[in-house]
Amino acid sequence: MRNWLVLLCPCVLGAALHLWLRLRSPPPARASAAGPADQLTLFPQWESSHYDVVVGVLSARNNHELRNVIRSTWLKHLTQHPALSQRVLVKFIIGARGCDVPVEDREDPYSCRLLNITNPVLNQEIEAFDLSEDTLSGLSEDRVVSVSFQVLYPIVITSLGVFYDASDAGFQRNITVKLYQAEQEEALFIARFSPPSCGVQVNKLWYKPVEQFILPEVSHEVMEGVEGVAGGFIYTIQEGDALLQNLHSRPRRLIDHISHLHKEDALLKEESSFYKDIVFVDVVDTYRNVPAKLLNFYKWTVETTSFDLLLKTDDDCYIDLEAVFNRIAHKNLDGPNFWWGNFRLNWAVDRTGKWQELEYPSPAYPAFACGSGYVVSRDIVQWLASNARRLKTYQGEDVSMGIWMAAIGPKRYQDSLWLCEKSCEPGMLSSPQYSAQELTELWKLKELCGDPCQCEAR
Repeated sequence: MRNWLVLLCPCVLGAALHLWLRLRSPPPARASAAGPADQLTLFPQWESSHYDVVVGVLSARNNHELRNVIRSTWLKHLTQHPALSQRVLVKFIIGARGCDVPVEDREDPYSCRLLNITNPVLNQEIEAFDLSEDTLSGLSEDRVVSVSFQVLYPIVITSLGVFYDASDAGFQRNITVKLYQAEQEEALFIARFSPPSCGVQVNKLWYKPVEQFILPEVSHEVMEGVEGVAGGFIYTIQEGDALLQNLHSRPRRLIDHISHLHKEDALLKEESSFYKDIVFVDVVDTYRNVPAKLLNFYKWTVETTSFDLLLKTDDDCYIDLEAVFNRIAHKNLDGPNFWWGNFRLNWAVDRTGKWQELEYPSPAYPAFACGSGYVVSRDIVQWLASNARRLKTYQGEDVSMGIWMAAIGPKRYQDSLWLCEKSCEPGMLSSPQYSAQELTELWKLKELCGDPCQCEAR
């Protein structure tokens, strides 16, 4: 479903430290031994026991079916295993609060930011940017500046503009203004300004019309070829009537959504009370907050549990814990300061879409382990927990982990059996992106043949 708003957000991309001390913002909340309805009393106090491995399973609040499949497959097998049942602690990691903004009213489906709009301007052209007198006075003739923005509701761009202080004498040389989709090399629009063809001046900027087509909800950049400053563009809102209709239905939608959240809280409270395998962390449960969920779980683990290793996975992943233990013993993977996984190297930073990264300025991430499964030693978990308030979170938990680990340089053990993509390989330790039904079928084959990938029953 389309988000319904034109919101043009200038994106300031600066250098970011790996350890970011947020002095002006409240620190991340501590991991909570509580459920969503009662932050203080829901979660039981665990008895002190030592575990070889703590398994943290990142899970969304509404993924009841996936959690139940895990409980009936590899987790059930674990609890019935004579050698492993007392050596492993498995916890689902869930945000204590759901987002109180309906998905249709968010800036994007991955965050909990409200599309803050009240009176959209419809059926007329709108100037996207305006330069103040202070801004104008600070611009020099030889300065080149690009303007980055994000479209959160479809628009039609009608003109591209540029600031050029020509003192009413027109342009003295040619200027080319181009609009790009983020990370794309080919321009979407081009406007050329020259001495005989200056365009039209509107509010201190010069504009020229461009070929019109709908600009979807992605990040873009306006940049020019020579001196001056790319001033922006003029646009109209696409499908304005649909926008108004959605605005009018927002109050009713919010009431229904809050009612749904209350029901979800009750179901999670019941699930937690019955299975006693959920850690509710004090985080709003959205995709963008998954790195914070992970940090809070690390803090909970260090504060409540004695353990040697921590295995992180997701609720849509196939996991073979017996194979993990066998490999730990075979490879002697039990020392300090180590990180065992399948690592992506020189992975390009995305600037658009679900994995849009606006905080990390480099073109490529440091090495990071695929999210389907990895293991870290206790001392690394302790370091992450003790520095949780200083660690900046990025767009995903896997890349965030890579950036955090770049600060301490752990020993990396590469193992391709932690699969990065959905596939089935003999001896695999993990594989991601399965439905509940697919996980059930994989485990049936595992129990029948010992390996779900080499089974005649397939």
